[in-house]
Amino acid sequence: MFLTVIPISKPLVDEIEIKNVVEVLKSGMLASGEWVKRFEEEFAKYIGVKYAVATTSGTVALDIALKALGMKSGDEVIVPDFTFIATANAVLFQNAKPVFADVDEKTFNIDPDDLLEKITPRTKAVIGVHLFGHPFDVKAIQEICEDHNLFLIEDCAQAHGAEYEGKKVGCFGTVSCFSFYATKNMTTGEGGMVLTNGREIERRLRLIINHGQDKKYLHTVLGYNYRMTNIQAAIGIAQLRKLEDFNEKRIRNAEYLNRHLKVALETPYKKKDVKHVYHQYVVKIKEDFPMKRNEFINYLSEKGIGIAIHYPLPIHKQLLYRKLGYPDDLCPVSTELSKVVLSLPVHPALTDDDLRYICETINDVGD
Repeated sequence: MFLTVIPISKPLVDEIEIKNVVEVLKSGMLASGEWVKRFEEEFAKYIGVKYAVATTSGTVALDIALKALGMKSGDEVIVPDFTFIATANAVLFQNAKPVFADVDEKTFNIDPDDLLEKITPRTKAVIGVHLFGHPFDVKAIQEICEDHNLFLIEDCAQAHGAEYEGKKVGCFGTVSCFSFYATKNMTTGEGGMVLTNGREIERRLRLIINHGQDKKYLHTVLGYNYRMTNIQAAIGIAQLRKLEDFNEKRIRNAEYLNRHLKVALETPYKKKDVKHVYHQYVVKIKEDFPMKRNEFINYLSEKGIGIAIHYPLPIHKQLLYRKLGYPDDLCPVSTELSKVVLSLPVHPALTDDDLRYICETINDVGD
């Protein structure tokens, strides 16, 4: 059995989160309420948009965003093939069709040229994912969406505080969606948020998360119980106020790894016009690396270093999508990336000793 000394991820909470949660518990108002409202307002202000609607997870955020935009059976939504499956599944929730676009081999983000080729008369929206904390090519994707009258949905589940040309991601799309899962750059345990500058979209989002209830016991549309609790929001408020510090530590840790890893690993690429917040530190194993990926994983595990593969399969190769009839030969860049990527620890709980140990252990492979 392997003993993990340095985990691949670690949420950071302290007495501030505990104090906030205790205050909620003592108040007796545990469900959605004033804490949630405060969290929504503070998060919207941080990103730079007018409205924020808190919900139960990042997946739900994507689901209700698509619902609020009116996606339905027969519609097509273009999504990147190399990302977490929830991005595509949210399209299936609408009985709509995910159409997979390939990604850029350097940034891992949706490729504007391949996206352009995937547009049909049935295309209604594009979901761009700011994968691993690196913003996608916002300007190029915005222009495509404007030229073809498509909604742009930003999936910011891994990019809290990331920036494109000096602006926070989450302010560029018709809507944007965040996750606050335990391993994200900030957390509420589980939870999500949808942001928009559209007042009517915000109204529809609030109907959807609250049983379609326009007024108490007056239900005008099909809705759900997707509300965030005050307990989650109390954690989120504390985490949001620490987010910039968390991200600076992630960036510092990534820069240390970039400087000190000396073996045949391709370290993460960063474009000049972005702030990369390193939700994951994803390397590519080069052909001349002295170990196969699985052998390397076993080696690091034996040394107590937590690792992960993000992601071992592009979405179109997942059994669910094979059963739905997606061919095996889609998106060659995504397919190749899935064979060579590996995530190393970069989270803000890492110490200087941890970072030195990670680099020394990996560099020893080349000796």
